Amino acid sequence: LHIAILASILSLIIYWLARDSRRVGNLSGKHVFITGCDTGLGNSLAKWLDKRGFCVIAACATEKGGQELQSCTSLSLKTVNLNLADSNSIARAVLFVTEETDGKGLFGLVSNAEGTAPVAPTDWLRTEDFCSVLDISLLGLIEITLKLLPLLKKAEGRVVNLINARGLMAFVGGGYSLSKWGMEAFSDTLRIEMQHFGVKVSIVEHSFFMAGVVNSDVIKRNLLRLWNRLTPEIRNSYGEKYFVE
Repeated sequence: LHIAILASILSLIIYWLARDSRRVGNLSGKHVFITGCDTGLGNSLAKWLDKRGFCVIAACATEKGGQELQSCTSLSLKTVNLNLADSNSIARAVLFVTEETDGKGLFGLVSNAEGTAPVAPTDWLRTEDFCSVLDISLLGLIEITLKLLPLLKKAEGRVVNLINARGLMAFVGGGYSLSKWGMEAFSDTLRIEMQHFGVKVSIVEHSFFMAGVVNSDVIKRNLLRLWNRLTPEIRNSYGEKYFVE
């Protein structure tokens, strides 16, 4: 029994070492499209892949974010403005990616979006508060993935969805945790369906990064705005002490 256990452990170690030693060869012409590149994880990943020779197409929500990224990367890195809550903006970004890949298909799609605000107790919120997060961090990511699937199929590429692991813990009301669970389910379904086409789908669960997404001042301002619009009945049920603490 002990020999069998040791053999199993040794097999796993060999498998992990072999898996982790694998590298993508011939990076020339391999295009990777990354969303959410203004700051944080998307920004760092775009720089890292650019240094390693990938043809990076970085989507930024602001022109300033795109300009700052281009100023510290190679000429092969391209940026495109993208508002994930706007279908027209998504369509323009997809057209840009299609033109840049020039018939080669898309080697990789990295979906990264961290729409968080507003977060608050559930009965402080309205339907539109949920939608403001879900439109970016769930529905927007799904829409751009669907529109890029033909390019991913052509290159037998891969989809990598970056999901904040803390969002999988329902620690506060709002659309944030809903969007993360939704992306988990979407990824799992897509993985099964895309196997037939040679497209891989992965999830990377990470923690918070020190970027604008976790700006405590923004969170406080949103909480104050929500508190001020509450009905007297709901506000009294919580009490001023609850809000201050």
